[in-house]
Amino acid sequence: MTVQTIMTELKAKGNDGVKKILLKHGIKEPFFGVKVEDLKVIQKKVKKDYQLSKDLYATGNADAMYLAGLIADEDKMTKKDLSGWVKQALSTNISEYTVPWIAAESKFGYELAIEWIDAKEEYIAACGWSTLSSVVAIRPDDELDIPSLKKLLARVEKNIHKADNRVRQKMNGFIIAVGSYVTSLTDDAIKTAKKIGEIKVDMNGTACKLPDAVQYIEKMKSKGVLGKKKKMARC
Repeated sequence: MTVQTIMTELKAKGNDGVKKILLKHGIKEPFFGVKVEDLKVIQKKVKKDYQLSKDLYATGNADAMYLAGLIADEDKMTKKDLSGWVKQALSTNISEYTVPWIAAESKFGYELAIEWIDAKEEYIAACGWSTLSSVVAIRPDDELDIPSLKKLLARVEKNIHKADNRVRQKMNGFIIAVGSYVTSLTDDAIKTAKKIGEIKVDMNGTACKLPDAVQYIEKMKSKGVLGKKKKMARC
């Protein structure tokens, strides 16, 4: 498939109702409002294609950019590719899902995440915390820097209440990810969440609610799945 044929298909699959919902969730124009299930139909046809994913991402269309992440070849993605992608990730579905997923699956996830969380731009900092969450979810514990993750929990505790809105959400997600996927830090994550207390986040009028980190981790524990890693970040 080519970029042109895919863009034509995406336009045909666009849905005004879906688009209206996505706009409230921080997706920015241009995009058609294509359902993820329709994007995955194309993904199954293409599977992985490094150049096609880069070309789709370069269109700047949020639907095409999300699809680009689904078909990206993480083994071929370079640090330069990912650094370019994060700068263009103005829509929340791209900055908080697409780029973090591919970065985490690449060889540069942790390194780039640590760089991104220091960014002044809210969307890039949020991307960094999302990337860290994906890294701990898929990497074996012996490949993780446990002392550094513990320091990052302390950083979240210190800064979350004064962080930007989207960053607060993703910091909370990081606590959940560490507590759920790194069992040696589960207690630390729970303690951090309790010390932080209530986190106020603006959901822009949507029905979404910020997950309670302690309750989420405890639920994972009750299910007996603490520490069970995911096969891949993207879904």
